[in-house]
Amino acid sequence: PRVTPADMGFSRFVEVGRVVLVNRGPDEGKVAVIVDVVDQQRALVDGPESGVKRQALNFKNISLTDLKVELGYGARSGRVSKAFKDADIASKWAATAWAKKRAIRVKRASLNDFDRFVVKVNKQKRARIVNKEFNKLKKASK
Repeated sequence: PRVTPADMGFSRFVEVGRVVLVNRGPDEGKVAVIVDVVDQQRALVDGPESGVKRQALNFKNISLTDLKVELGYGARSGRVSKAFKDADIASKWAATAWAKKRAIRVKRASLNDFDRFVVKVNKQKRARIVNKEFNKLKKASK
């Protein structure tokens, strides 16, 4: 019997319609859709809704997501845009843990010195409240 990639535990495949996250370059952090596979190292991606211009990107510079849209091979930007909207990819992506984690990282990186201080103070306050309740429970269990 022939072993397929799915049998080996893979679930994200390089295929037309696969939504990808751009990891490097000017479009870093934006999502796009694979429109065509150029060769073993590059894919033609397009993200008219997210601001990614139609271009060939190296697979090293993109990450495959679990999201997929129904697209034909070599679809033009208008069709990609329509499929992107119809599948509601922007909100589906924003709801993923991956996107939330990236958003938190970006927000944390943009904090100024005072904002970081406020975060530290709030963490300390929270820790005091948690420890106080924990100690009450510990005392009550004795």
